[in-house]
Amino acid sequence: MINWNTIDTVLLDMDGTLLDLNFDNHFWKEFVPLKFAELNGVSVMAAKQQLEPLFKSMEGQLEWYCLDYWSAALKLDIAGLKAEISGLIAVLPHVAEFLTALASARQRVFLVTNAHRDSLSLKMEKTCLQVFFDGIVSSHDLGLPKENPAFWGALEQQLGFDKQRTLLVDDSLSVLASARQFGVAHLVAVAKPDTRQAKRQVEGFSAIEDFRQLMGGL
Repeated sequence: MINWNTIDTVLLDMDGTLLDLNFDNHFWKEFVPLKFAELNGVSVMAAKQQLEPLFKSMEGQLEWYCLDYWSAALKLDIAGLKAEISGLIAVLPHVAEFLTALASARQRVFLVTNAHRDSLSLKMEKTCLQVFFDGIVSSHDLGLPKENPAFWGALEQQLGFDKQRTLLVDDSLSVLASARQFGVAHLVAVAKPDTRQAKRQVEGFSAIEDFRQLMGGL
């Protein structure tokens, strides 16, 4: 799918791209409602009904990814709760093979994530993937979510990449759309970000089920 001779910089998302989104889906859809229900003396179903529109209202905004914001809003230690179930954090299939192959190639490789630094630190501690990257950028460092096209301009200034020779792999179609609007030339979606869910039908972008599909030519 990729002519690697045309790529100088590789930007990789974390959750749902390198790591199994099952952890985050379980955390926000099941574990947080459970703890919120316990704290407020309501049923888990009632907690979900209360939390779902609150979560929905913040999608695509930096606050959605901010553990400090949700800790204050929900009166829960979100970072602490993530650590409680950190055993569910897992690398997606064939990610290690792909990153190892990239390490032998000439491209610069960056982890570019919307994840809050506390979540990022926990996941790197559990997976040890940080050794594969020339740098790690959280959208919180730049004050903009990846869904905002202005994020990519700020990232370009920080990393100095040529957007015509840059590959972004991400599971979020809204993030890929904002990168396309900015002018990133090579965009690939992840069709199976959660190993517990079926492969998605992706429209508008080239899509992979796992990273073996990108390894040809590396």
